[in-house]
Amino acid sequence: MTKKQWHKETLAVRGGLERSSYQETSEALYLNSGYVYDTAEEAAAAFDGDLDRYVYSRYGNPSVTMLQNRLAALEGAEACLCMGTGMGAMFMSVASQLKSGDKIVASRALFGACYAVIDQILPKWGIERVFVDGTDLAAWEAALADGAQMVFMESPSNPVLDLVDIPAVAKLAHDAGAMVVVDNVFATQTGQSPLELGADLVMYSLTKHHDGHGRVLAGALLGSHDLINGDMLKFYRQTGPAISSFNAWVILKSLDTMALRIDRQAETSMAIAAFLETHPKVNGMRYPHHPSHPQYDLAKRQMRHGGSIVAFEVAGGQAQAFQFLNSLGLIDISNNLGDSKSLACHPATTTHSSLTKEEREDMGINDGTIRLSVGLEHPDDLIADLSAALAAV
Repeated sequence: MTKKQWHKETLAVRGGLERSSYQETSEALYLNSGYVYDTAEEAAAAFDGDLDRYVYSRYGNPSVTMLQNRLAALEGAEACLCMGTGMGAMFMSVASQLKSGDKIVASRALFGACYAVIDQILPKWGIERVFVDGTDLAAWEAALADGAQMVFMESPSNPVLDLVDIPAVAKLAHDAGAMVVVDNVFATQTGQSPLELGADLVMYSLTKHHDGHGRVLAGALLGSHDLINGDMLKFYRQTGPAISSFNAWVILKSLDTMALRIDRQAETSMAIAAFLETHPKVNGMRYPHHPSHPQYDLAKRQMRHGGSIVAFEVAGGQAQAFQFLNSLGLIDISNNLGDSKSLACHPATTTHSSLTKEEREDMGINDGTIRLSVGLEHPDDLIADLSAALAAV
């Protein structure tokens, strides 16, 4: 059996493993910033690119390389670059590829900071941006009719779990001359493979499910050798968004259990979705693999599991949503997600608070919307906590 035949669970433990001369079992942590040379000639050759070796940890580090290679193996990608944060990865995906006069078409339902980068920063550089309803293929087709350089999407979306038909939009984008970037944070590497669905570049906040324990910040971009090691690598080396070797090592060790964690979280999320779907104080619930999701068929086709996020609306608006959150006894209030601990937040006043009310409503976020990130606690305990908090509303 070759490495190419390994399953994702095996790749998450073994992919990209490089042992030192000491033959350690666990991946080594290379906690250093620089490297030395035997001669001045060797240093010159390294900087000329004649030698394949490490020169500075802003460019590369053995611990980071192991993480990048493991993530690439998991994704089925040719190459990967890791950054210090997920937003660092998102910003690099657009800033390294677009220039004045270019056009980006994006799904409207995005994480608040991603939306702000596209809506507020890119136009200052002379880049045209067009937002569309990501669920509407006709809207994508119209926006791409006169061409574009990039399509950016998040599927499922943060926080209300709208889906984009990735293969259909990718075809429209490629016909229009645009590269396709997919934020795959909610689906995770175990749940969805955007490159297989037609994407050119996949983005992650490794802070979330990859670490999975709320410890470190990190981000990643994955794609072809030409894309990752071209202008993107030059941008990476010159602008300095590198991940620390320690954070890379922490995530490497977390990957050992990622598939197990997410499988458990997805199973529990399904049970919670079933509970919330019929609750009288919940106006609406979204979970991709629950039959009530309006894009259930697409979710089953694109996603191997429904993920660890459940979105729902507490009846009555913000006051009742706050009362619900304040009544939780087990689940923590936090704007993070993908953690081993269950976390809940009110997107309108946290993750998407920088957007206008109209922009939030266009994304399906209202004053009663709650985003629940399901952790590893026993499902019966989580449902009991949700039930008691809803009873208090």
